[in-house]
Amino acid sequence: MSKKVTEITEQLVTPILESKGIELVDIEFKKEGASWFLRVFIDKEGGVDIEDCGVVSEELSLKLDETDPIPQAYFLEVSSPGAERPLKKEKDLVSAVGKSVYIKTYEPLEGRKEFEGTLKAFDGDQLTIEMKIKTRVKEVNIPYTKVASARLAVVF
Repeated sequence: MSKKVTEITEQLVTPILESKGIELVDIEFKKEGASWFLRVFIDKEGGVDIEDCGVVSEELSLKLDETDPIPQAYFLEVSSPGAERPLKKEKDLVSAVGKSVYIKTYEPLEGRKEFEGTLKAFDGDQLTIEMKIKTRVKEVNIPYTKVASARLAVVF
């Protein structure tokens, strides 16, 4: 059910975003407590602001009301993905080269499933991450097929 809702939402929101030069980052449809939430995460060069989110929310809400793909009551939230933006698509990883990232893998590589460091390269098949382990720097190659999740990482 939630996969169907996210697919329909993507079809409805894509033309709205394209007309405004805004990129779709992710869509979630999930139950939290007794309530359902449809969350649409958007971004653009220089970042989105509250006005961008409000305009997209209004237009998407009208489209959702017209097609009515969700039988139960839900809350629609349109927002920025935040500083720790998920890296869902290959193009997201390409644009993250040189930035701090956090990667989780499906299975352990070199004894670990979590990697945090600077994404040095991504060629479509493999990510190269430069990690600091105590006082030394190490490069780790991670096959793209082993990546369970990836996001930007905020470094303090």
